Amino acid sequence: MATVPRNIAVWVLTANGLALANTLEQCWPQLTVHCPLHLSQKCVATPARPFERLADAVAGAFQTYEGHVFVMAAGIVVRTVAPLLHHKAVDPAVVVVDDAGRFAISLVAGHLGGANRLAASVAELLGATAVITTATDSHGRPAVDLVAAERGLKIENPAAIKKINMALLDGVPVPIYDPSGWLADGLGAAARAVEVHTLSSSQRAAPGVYVDDRCKSLPPEVLVVRPPSLVAGIGCNRGTPVAEIEALLRSALKAGCLSINSLAKIATVDLKQDEPGLISLAVALEVPLVFHSRDALNRVRHVPNPSAMAIKHIGVNSVCEAAALLTARGGTLIAPKQKSANATVAIARRPSSSSASVPVR
Repeated sequence: MATVPRNIAVWVLTANGLALANTLEQCWPQLTVHCPLHLSQKCVATPARPFERLADAVAGAFQTYEGHVFVMAAGIVVRTVAPLLHHKAVDPAVVVVDDAGRFAISLVAGHLGGANRLAASVAELLGATAVITTATDSHGRPAVDLVAAERGLKIENPAAIKKINMALLDGVPVPIYDPSGWLADGLGAAARAVEVHTLSSSQRAAPGVYVDDRCKSLPPEVLVVRPPSLVAGIGCNRGTPVAEIEALLRSALKAGCLSINSLAKIATVDLKQDEPGLISLAVALEVPLVFHSRDALNRVRHVPNPSAMAIKHIGVNSVCEAAALLTARGGTLIAPKQKSANATVAIARRPSSSSASVPVR
């Protein structure tokens, strides 16, 4: 996430805490305030959500919010949220503010969840001091997970983050394969450019970073980072099940040794704006669904596999290949049209990723 969470819950136990929550709510109307029953009538801007028992209320709402601000003792918060935590890659941000409003402490998901930035924002609004304890921030060193999140990159194996950040903290240059420059410059002098074979060596046991959309067998010490470099153009018959479309998409990606975590957009013809299967797929994969007019699709030149059926039924030479190329804005078609009974898929790589021109060794 890296940015300040947008969907935030504020939890209070006292009248002083509620006053601080009201201050935050006046600046951030999107906040939801949770307080004990006896305080619920004192919330200024909007009605608070009352609870009888803090632990039960937090457990029921923990994953509903991107961030949580607890105005209470840190010990209470630790005991409350500890059973709810899974991994820093998926946990929401947790910030603790003391009842006097003097400190805003980033407690959980400082980098990926955005707790560090949330703590800084809360501190600014309350006139408090932000307390950030993540080691890389404390020493002014880059954190690979934070830099990746800021640039819209997805980390595929978050278990490897710790070793990379420890190396960065110790000032050890980290080998990185990043042919398109998605991440390396954000790490500065801490990154040492290498060829991919250096990272994939079976003799290797040191940490490294691989930034590319192509799947590659790598040791577990290598952090795999996926850039948003791929576009899937999809055509389908009316009412095609989402399962069929997704299976075809995954098959096309697998055939090209491409990661679905690098999928940036799904594109199709505007006649499919209400197609349930495509809409469901975009929601499930959390990628935008882009629509193009038939005139725009017909202006795409050099489509390798024009469709007689598409010409006959909707008047376009191509849906999936043309949509992929058009959305990739000058990119390269790297997986030509593939078919199932009711759908077609093609994959293009955006020109911002130049890995197509760099051989995997």
